[in-house]
Amino acid sequence: MSTANQNVNRPPTAVLLTNMGGPATLDDVHNFLHNLFSDRDLMQLPFQNYLSKFIAYRRTPKIKEQYAAIGGGSPILHWTRKQGQAMEKILDKIRPETAPHKHYIAFRYVEPYTSTALEQMKADGVERAVVFTQYPQYSCSTTGSSLNELYRGVSEMGMDKNVRWSIIDRWPTHPGFIEATAKKIEAKMAEYTPEERETALIMFSAHSLPMSVVNRGDPYPAEVAATVDHVMKRLDNKYPHRLCWQSQVGPMPWLGPQTVDAIRGLAAKGQKNVVVVPIAFTSDHIETLFELDHEYGKEAKELGISGWKRVDALNDDETFTQAMADIVKEHLDKNEVTSNQWPLRCPDCESDVCEETREFFTDNKS
Repeated sequence: MSTANQNVNRPPTAVLLTNMGGPATLDDVHNFLHNLFSDRDLMQLPFQNYLSKFIAYRRTPKIKEQYAAIGGGSPILHWTRKQGQAMEKILDKIRPETAPHKHYIAFRYVEPYTSTALEQMKADGVERAVVFTQYPQYSCSTTGSSLNELYRGVSEMGMDKNVRWSIIDRWPTHPGFIEATAKKIEAKMAEYTPEERETALIMFSAHSLPMSVVNRGDPYPAEVAATVDHVMKRLDNKYPHRLCWQSQVGPMPWLGPQTVDAIRGLAAKGQKNVVVVPIAFTSDHIETLFELDHEYGKEAKELGISGWKRVDALNDDETFTQAMADIVKEHLDKNEVTSNQWPLRCPDCESDVCEETREFFTDNKS
């Protein structure tokens, strides 16, 4: 009898997949926006309780139009479920001693919320949980916010004593992730003629950050750059490339160059063939399906970039779901609690909950 079969009657080893999430239907858009703009780990606004309601009210009609244009809602829950299902099946085979494995989903701003995932884990009697961020590169505004929310939920539900927690808080250069990304780029490059490939340029695009967050010491820009460097080495540096940043919101300074500005600049210089790569997103959602495909793609072609192509998101790609399982297995094999980077706060961090969250997960070795 296999180890996996012997373990069938014990509580599952939980793999908690954390992400921002996205509204599954147009009716979910307002609550999603309100929750997003209420998150003080993401942004700190004056009179935030009131201003978040106002911003959500004002932005909802426009954002609804964008989601309507991509089919009526975000597919991120669909893809995360498929990723999780594939990952847990692989894990049961490659690490039977901790089988059965079960994935749970904790979205930050929409169902299934972190509290929903914790309730499911509690009902299943989970005693061992691996928190697996679905942001490859760490930022306080993404992974940090999700983990702060998780810490609050764990404390409130009394799951800080009877569950052994550990976290995979970043994986920007994992070989499987790099390989999956490189394969996607190679497949898109193969759509060009040999002559077109000779002049093709790769534009890596990642979600931007306010400069106030960057200047505080957030490691995200460096980790995204590390991903880009590893992908280009895997591609033998055959193509020129640039790293740009998308999705700026509001008038404050953000990390640049903005992707749309780079498109305009390249078009003005006569660039015809551009392959854009969503390097910080592992599944399709509004930033890929609307921003890159509808907005930027349309403008690029109108400006003369006739060979505009967007690399597919990883979604349920087999190389990527194998990488997900490998990342969790390696984490379990090493008996890791966190990465070496996790305990280090941003030099100018003043968040009390950030400090408490780090202490909780670093010390959770029981």
